[in-house]
Amino acid sequence: MTIYLATDHAGFELKEKIKKFLTEKGYEVKDLGAFNYDENDDYPDFVRKAAEAVANNPEQSRGVVLGGSGQGEAMVANRYQGVRAAVLYKFDKDIVKLSREHNNANILSLGARFLSARKALKAIELWLATPFSGEERHKRRVGKF
Repeated sequence: MTIYLATDHAGFELKEKIKKFLTEKGYEVKDLGAFNYDENDDYPDFVRKAAEAVANNPEQSRGVVLGGSGQGEAMVANRYQGVRAAVLYKFDKDIVKLSREHNNANILSLGARFLSARKALKAIELWLATPFSGEERHKRRVGKF
């Protein structure tokens, strides 16, 4: 599975920690930017690249996008067919698991200003380990997206 990362300046430092963490866990990681800290960059420029990559192979890839709140980043990502981005700005294991089990989220949008690195890494690890339930009611609902 390939994990695509994207952020603007607000999540740049956290993205670098996530990249190292995922690489050490053995994931194939594709960093789509930002590649340096620039307080004037715009998250849609980076997040759209991750959303397009996941949309091109939604079953074999996932994305982690970051911004100040994660809200705008999810809005950008969810504009792409086949992308299901869930927002997380406070660690809650049940919310993380349900985004995968019930909604088959393939992008996790993190609010970097609201999550510590430790909580973000914990959430990502749980999110990647949690499968979609495949229950008929959840398949039906996701199919209506």
